[in-house]
Amino acid sequence: MIARNFAYLQPDTKEQAAAFYQEFAEPFYYGGGSEIITMCRAGDIAPDAVIDLKRIPEANVLRLEGDALVIGGCVPLRAIGDSGLFPLLKLVCGRIADHTNQCRITLGGNLCGTIQYRETALALLLADALVVLFGPGGARAVSIHEAFDERMRLLHGEFVLQARIPAQALFLPYVHVKKTAGEKIDYPLVSLSALACGDGVRVALSGLLPYPFRSRAMEDALSNRSESRERRVQNAIQCLPAMPMADYQGSAEYRQFVLRQTLAAMMEVLNL
Repeated sequence: MIARNFAYLQPDTKEQAAAFYQEFAEPFYYGGGSEIITMCRAGDIAPDAVIDLKRIPEANVLRLEGDALVIGGCVPLRAIGDSGLFPLLKLVCGRIADHTNQCRITLGGNLCGTIQYRETALALLLADALVVLFGPGGARAVSIHEAFDERMRLLHGEFVLQARIPAQALFLPYVHVKKTAGEKIDYPLVSLSALACGDGVRVALSGLLPYPFRSRAMEDALSNRSESRERRVQNAIQCLPAMPMADYQGSAEYRQFVLRQTLAAMMEVLNL
Protein backbone atom coordinates (compact mmCIF):
# COMPACT_ATOMS: atom_id res chain seq x y z
CA MET A 1 0.00 0.00 0.00
CA ILE A 2 1.17 3.53 -0.80
CA ALA A 3 -0.23 5.79 1.92
CA ARG A 4 -0.05 9.08 0.03
CA ASN A 5 -2.01 10.72 -2.76
CA PHE A 6 -0.08 11.81 -5.83
CA ALA A 7 -0.77 12.83 -9.39
CA TYR A 8 -0.25 10.10 -11.99
CA LEU A 9 0.58 11.63 -15.38
CA GLN A 10 1.02 9.96 -18.77
CA PRO A 11 2.59 12.40 -21.21
CA ASP A 12 2.49 11.56 -24.91
CA THR A 13 5.65 13.50 -25.77
CA LYS A 14 9.03 14.15 -24.21
CA GLU A 15 8.26 17.88 -24.10
CA GLN A 16 5.07 17.27 -22.16
CA ALA A 17 6.93 15.06 -19.68
CA ALA A 18 9.52 17.76 -18.98
CA ALA A 19 6.77 20.38 -18.61
CA PHE A 20 4.93 18.20 -16.09
CA TYR A 21 8.13 17.77 -14.11
CA GLN A 22 8.38 21.52 -13.58
CA GLU A 23 4.85 21.78 -12.19
CA PHE A 24 5.46 19.78 -9.02
CA ALA A 25 7.70 19.95 -5.94
CA GLU A 26 8.57 16.23 -5.70
CA PRO A 27 8.03 14.62 -9.11
CA PHE A 28 9.45 11.27 -10.16
CA TYR A 29 9.80 9.88 -13.65
CA TYR A 30 8.40 6.37 -14.04
CA GLY A 31 9.53 3.69 -16.49
CA GLY A 32 9.06 0.14 -15.23
CA GLY A 33 8.22 1.30 -11.72
CA SER A 34 9.72 -1.60 -9.77
CA GLU A 35 12.00 0.59 -7.66
CA ILE A 36 9.63 3.55 -7.27
CA ILE A 37 6.78 1.36 -6.08
CA THR A 38 8.99 -0.42 -3.55
CA MET A 39 10.43 2.83 -2.20
CA CYS A 40 6.98 4.44 -1.95
CA ARG A 41 5.63 1.48 -0.01
CA ALA A 42 8.62 1.62 2.35
CA GLY A 43 8.16 5.34 2.88
CA ASP A 44 11.62 6.13 1.48
CA ILE A 45 10.21 8.57 -1.07
CA ALA A 46 6.99 10.59 -1.14
CA PRO A 47 6.35 11.92 -4.65
CA ASP A 48 3.58 14.40 -5.31
CA ALA A 49 3.63 13.38 -8.99
CA VAL A 50 4.64 10.27 -10.92
CA ILE A 51 5.29 10.92 -14.61
CA ASP A 52 4.94 7.74 -16.67
CA LEU A 53 7.28 7.92 -19.68
CA LYS A 54 6.08 4.79 -21.48
CA ARG A 55 3.88 6.61 -24.01
CA ILE A 56 6.78 8.64 -25.41
CA PRO A 57 7.59 7.16 -28.84
CA GLU A 58 11.34 7.88 -28.78
CA ALA A 59 11.65 6.15 -25.39
CA ASN A 60 10.32 2.88 -26.83
CA VAL A 61 12.59 2.52 -29.85
CA LEU A 62 14.59 -0.69 -30.26
CA ARG A 63 16.15 -0.90 -33.70
CA LEU A 64 19.23 -0.44 -35.83
CA GLU A 65 19.42 3.06 -37.30
CA GLY A 66 22.29 3.61 -39.70
CA ASP A 67 25.52 2.96 -37.82
CA ALA A 68 23.98 2.60 -34.36
CA LEU A 69 21.65 0.44 -32.30
CA VAL A 70 19.10 2.74 -30.67
CA ILE A 71 17.45 1.62 -27.44
CA GLY A 72 14.80 3.77 -25.78
CA GLY A 73 15.00 4.43 -22.07
CA CYS A 74 11.62 2.73 -21.50
CA VAL A 75 12.51 -0.53 -23.27
CA PRO A 76 12.38 -3.42 -20.75
CA LEU A 77 15.42 -5.59 -20.18
CA ARG A 78 13.58 -8.66 -21.46
CA ALA A 79 12.83 -6.96 -24.79
CA ILE A 80 16.47 -5.95 -25.16
CA GLY A 81 17.56 -9.53 -24.56
CA ASP A 82 14.92 -11.04 -26.82
CA SER A 83 15.95 -8.77 -29.69
CA GLY A 84 19.45 -10.31 -29.74
CA LEU A 85 20.79 -7.13 -31.33
CA PHE A 86 23.61 -6.67 -28.80
CA PRO A 87 24.68 -10.12 -27.53
CA LEU A 88 26.75 -8.79 -24.63
CA LEU A 89 23.90 -6.61 -23.35
CA LYS A 90 21.53 -9.57 -23.80
CA LEU A 91 23.62 -11.60 -21.34
CA VAL A 92 23.82 -8.71 -18.88
CA CYS A 93 20.05 -8.12 -18.98
CA GLY A 94 19.39 -11.83 -18.58
CA ARG A 95 21.20 -11.91 -15.23
CA ILE A 96 19.46 -8.90 -13.66
CA ALA A 97 16.61 -9.94 -11.33
CA ASP A 98 14.17 -12.67 -12.39
CA HIS A 99 12.13 -13.08 -15.58
CA THR A 100 9.10 -11.24 -14.21
CA ASN A 101 11.09 -8.21 -13.16
CA GLN A 102 13.11 -8.21 -16.39
CA CYS A 103 9.78 -7.53 -18.12
CA ARG A 104 9.33 -4.42 -15.95
CA ILE A 105 12.82 -3.01 -15.38
CA THR A 106 13.78 -0.63 -18.17
CA LEU A 107 17.15 0.44 -19.52
CA GLY A 108 16.68 3.96 -18.19
CA GLY A 109 15.42 2.71 -14.85
CA ASN A 110 18.43 0.44 -14.37
CA LEU A 111 20.88 3.18 -15.31
CA CYS A 112 19.26 5.78 -13.06
CA GLY A 113 18.12 3.60 -10.16
CA THR A 114 19.35 3.82 -6.60
CA ILE A 115 20.50 0.18 -6.52
CA GLN A 116 24.23 0.55 -6.89
CA TYR A 117 24.97 -2.25 -9.36
CA ARG A 118 23.39 -0.66 -12.49
CA GLU A 119 24.78 -3.48 -14.63
CA THR A 120 23.43 -2.27 -17.98
CA ALA A 121 25.98 0.53 -17.74
CA LEU A 122 28.78 -2.02 -18.23
CA ALA A 123 27.93 -2.79 -21.85
CA LEU A 124 27.31 0.87 -22.66
CA LEU A 125 30.67 1.91 -21.18
CA LEU A 126 32.49 -0.77 -23.18
CA ALA A 127 30.72 0.21 -26.41
CA ASP A 128 31.46 3.93 -25.96
CA ALA A 129 27.74 4.54 -26.31
CA LEU A 130 26.03 7.89 -26.70
CA VAL A 131 23.11 8.68 -24.42
CA VAL A 132 20.34 11.08 -25.34
CA LEU A 133 18.97 12.93 -22.32
CA PHE A 134 15.90 15.13 -22.25
CA GLY A 135 14.68 17.67 -19.75
CA PRO A 136 13.36 21.21 -19.39
CA GLY A 137 16.41 22.48 -21.27
CA GLY A 138 15.70 20.22 -24.24
CA ALA A 139 17.71 17.30 -25.60
CA ARG A 140 21.42 16.71 -25.27
CA ALA A 141 23.42 13.80 -26.63
CA VAL A 142 26.54 13.03 -24.62
CA SER A 143 29.07 10.23 -24.30
CA ILE A 144 28.22 7.63 -21.69
CA HIS A 145 31.60 8.43 -20.16
CA GLU A 146 30.45 12.00 -19.53
CA ALA A 147 26.93 11.10 -18.46
CA PHE A 148 27.86 8.17 -16.20
CA ASP A 149 30.40 8.65 -13.42
CA GLU A 150 29.59 6.08 -10.71
CA ARG A 151 25.94 6.93 -11.49
CA MET A 152 24.01 8.88 -14.11
CA ARG A 153 24.79 12.60 -13.85
CA LEU A 154 21.54 14.20 -14.96
CA LEU A 155 20.60 17.85 -14.95
CA HIS A 156 17.50 18.82 -13.00
CA GLY A 157 14.43 17.32 -14.61
CA GLU A 158 16.27 15.17 -17.15
CA PHE A 159 15.56 11.56 -18.03
CA VAL A 160 17.23 8.98 -20.29
CA LEU A 161 15.46 9.16 -23.62
CA GLN A 162 17.71 6.80 -25.60
CA ALA A 163 21.05 5.05 -25.78
CA ARG A 164 22.85 4.88 -29.12
CA ILE A 165 25.39 2.06 -29.40
CA PRO A 166 27.92 2.09 -32.26
CA ALA A 167 27.19 -0.80 -34.61
CA GLN A 168 30.80 -1.99 -34.69
CA ALA A 169 30.64 -2.76 -30.96
CA LEU A 170 27.74 -5.17 -31.48
CA PHE A 171 29.88 -7.76 -33.24
CA LEU A 172 33.05 -7.76 -31.13
CA PRO A 173 33.99 -10.94 -29.21
CA TYR A 174 32.58 -10.65 -25.70
CA VAL A 175 32.45 -12.18 -22.25
CA HIS A 176 30.01 -11.66 -19.42
CA VAL A 177 30.48 -13.35 -16.06
CA LYS A 178 28.40 -12.72 -12.96
CA LYS A 179 29.54 -14.27 -9.69
CA THR A 180 27.10 -14.25 -6.78
CA ALA A 181 27.32 -15.52 -3.23
CA GLY A 182 24.13 -17.53 -3.51
CA GLU A 183 21.29 -17.60 -5.99
CA LYS A 184 21.81 -17.01 -9.70
CA ILE A 185 19.76 -13.80 -9.65
CA ASP A 186 21.33 -12.41 -6.48
CA TYR A 187 23.30 -9.17 -6.42
CA PRO A 188 26.84 -9.69 -7.74
CA LEU A 189 30.06 -10.20 -5.86
CA VAL A 190 31.67 -9.48 -9.21
CA SER A 191 29.90 -8.79 -12.50
CA LEU A 192 32.36 -8.53 -15.38
CA SER A 193 31.70 -7.57 -18.98
CA ALA A 194 34.42 -7.49 -21.61
CA LEU A 195 34.84 -6.78 -25.32
CA ALA A 196 37.90 -7.84 -27.30
CA CYS A 197 38.97 -4.93 -29.47
CA GLY A 198 41.99 -5.20 -31.77
CA ASP A 199 44.88 -6.62 -29.76
CA GLY A 200 43.41 -5.54 -26.45
CA VAL A 201 40.39 -5.84 -24.22
CA ARG A 202 37.86 -3.48 -22.70
CA VAL A 203 36.65 -4.41 -19.21
CA ALA A 204 33.89 -3.02 -17.01
CA LEU A 205 32.90 -4.24 -13.55
CA SER A 206 30.06 -4.03 -11.06
CA GLY A 207 29.68 -5.44 -7.56
CA LEU A 208 33.35 -4.99 -6.75
CA LEU A 209 33.03 -1.33 -5.73
CA PRO A 210 29.88 0.58 -4.70
CA TYR A 211 29.42 1.60 -8.33
CA PRO A 212 30.02 0.23 -11.84
CA PHE A 213 33.18 1.34 -13.59
CA ARG A 214 35.45 0.85 -16.57
CA SER A 215 39.18 1.17 -15.89
CA ARG A 216 41.54 2.05 -18.75
CA ALA A 217 44.51 1.29 -16.48
CA MET A 218 43.22 -2.24 -15.90
CA GLU A 219 42.63 -2.66 -19.63
CA ASP A 220 46.19 -1.59 -20.42
CA ALA A 221 47.56 -4.10 -17.91
CA LEU A 222 45.41 -6.94 -19.28
CA SER A 223 46.31 -6.10 -22.89
CA ASN A 224 50.08 -6.12 -22.31
CA ARG A 225 51.06 -9.32 -24.10
CA SER A 226 54.71 -8.95 -23.09
CA GLU A 227 53.64 -10.26 -19.66
CA SER A 228 52.27 -13.67 -18.73
CA ARG A 229 48.52 -13.95 -18.20
CA GLU A 230 49.00 -14.47 -14.49
CA ARG A 231 51.14 -11.35 -14.23
CA ARG A 232 48.71 -9.29 -16.30
CA VAL A 233 45.84 -10.28 -14.03
CA GLN A 234 47.85 -9.33 -10.96
CA ASN A 235 48.85 -6.00 -12.50
CA ALA A 236 45.23 -5.28 -13.38
CA ILE A 237 44.09 -5.93 -9.82
CA GLN A 238 46.72 -3.50 -8.59
CA CYS A 239 45.12 -0.89 -10.87
CA LEU A 240 41.74 -1.05 -9.15
CA PRO A 241 40.56 2.51 -8.41
CA ALA A 242 39.68 1.55 -4.82
CA MET A 243 39.71 -1.37 -2.42
CA PRO A 244 36.88 -3.84 -3.08
CA MET A 245 33.94 -3.34 -0.78
CA ALA A 246 32.92 -5.72 1.99
CA ASP A 247 29.31 -6.58 2.87
CA TYR A 248 27.11 -9.50 3.87
CA GLN A 249 27.88 -11.24 0.58
CA GLY A 250 31.64 -11.29 0.91
CA SER A 251 34.77 -9.64 2.26
CA ALA A 252 37.05 -7.38 0.24
CA GLU A 253 39.63 -10.17 0.12
CA TYR A 254 37.08 -12.68 -1.16
CA ARG A 255 35.86 -10.29 -3.85
CA GLN A 256 39.46 -9.79 -4.96
CA PHE A 257 39.94 -13.57 -5.11
CA VAL A 258 36.78 -13.94 -7.22
CA LEU A 259 37.95 -11.11 -9.48
CA ARG A 260 41.31 -12.81 -10.04
CA GLN A 261 39.62 -16.05 -11.09
CA THR A 262 37.13 -14.22 -13.30
CA LEU A 263 39.79 -12.20 -15.10
CA ALA A 264 41.86 -15.31 -15.73
CA ALA A 265 38.83 -17.10 -17.18
CA MET A 266 37.99 -14.09 -19.36
CA MET A 267 41.49 -14.02 -20.83
CA GLU A 268 41.30 -17.70 -21.63
CA VAL A 269 37.95 -17.33 -23.42
CA LEU A 270 39.10 -14.31 -25.44
CA ASN A 271 42.53 -15.85 -26.11
CA LEU A 272 44.40 -12.83 -24.80
